[in-house]
Amino acid sequence: MTFSLVARCATTGMFGMVIASSSPAVAARCAHVRAGTGAVASQNVTDPALGPLVLDRLAAGDSAAAAVDRVTAGRPHIAYRQILAVDRAGRTAIHSGAAVLGVWGQAQGRDCCAGGNLLAHAGVPQAMVAAFEAAPGALGDRLVAALRAGRDAGGEAGPVHSAGLKIADRLDWPWADLRCDWTDDGCPIEAVARAWAVYAPQAAAYVQRATDPSAAPSYGVPGDE
Repeated sequence: MTFSLVARCATTGMFGMVIASSSPAVAARCAHVRAGTGAVASQNVTDPALGPLVLDRLAAGDSAAAAVDRVTAGRPHIAYRQILAVDRAGRTAIHSGAAVLGVWGQAQGRDCCAGGNLLAHAGVPQAMVAAFEAAPGALGDRLVAALRAGRDAGGEAGPVHSAGLKIADRLDWPWADLRCDWTDDGCPIEAVARAWAVYAPQAAAYVQRATDPSAAPSYGVPGDE
C-alpha cells in the first residue's frame, strides 16, 4: 500500500525522498532524511524507528548496504518490513522481507532506489527510478517526476490517499517537508506537487531567515510567517 523513492543529488549533496500510500499521513511515519548522511524509507507494516537507526549507521560511516544489513540482522518482525536507503556516495540498498504485503517490487538506479508493496504490478519501482534518472532540474523536481511516474505506472492496487516529499540540505532540519496527509479525491501526489511548486522559489529565503535574519528580505511581504 506504499510506493517510494529515496535519492541523492550528486551536484548539491542534498538527500530526498518521495512516498505515496493508501494509508493516512504516510510521510509522517516512513520518510527519513539527514543532512550529509542519507535518506531512508521505512515502510510496509511500518516501524518508524528503523529509519533513524539506519541513518545513525550511515552517519557512523557505514555504506547503505552495511547500514541496512546491521539494522535488519536478527531484528524481530523484520520479515514484515521494507527499507530503502541511499548514502552520501550515492550507493543504495533495499531490504524487502519475506512477509512484505501483496505484489511488491524494488529497483536501484544511479543515486536512487525505489520500492513498494501492494502494488498494481512489480514494475512500478523501476518506472520511478527511470523517471528520476531522466528528469531535469532540481532534486525536488526530479522527486516529483518519480512520484508521478509511479502513479502513472499503476501505483498501488488501491486508491492513494496521502503523499509526501522530504529533502535535507546542510542543516539539522529538513530543507523541505511537504505533505498531503489525507484526501478523498485520489490526488495527494498532485497536492504535494503544487506545494513544491509554491515552496521551491521561497526555500532559500526560509533558510536565510533561520540562519541570519538580519540579511533576510524585509518582513511584511508574502511568504513571511
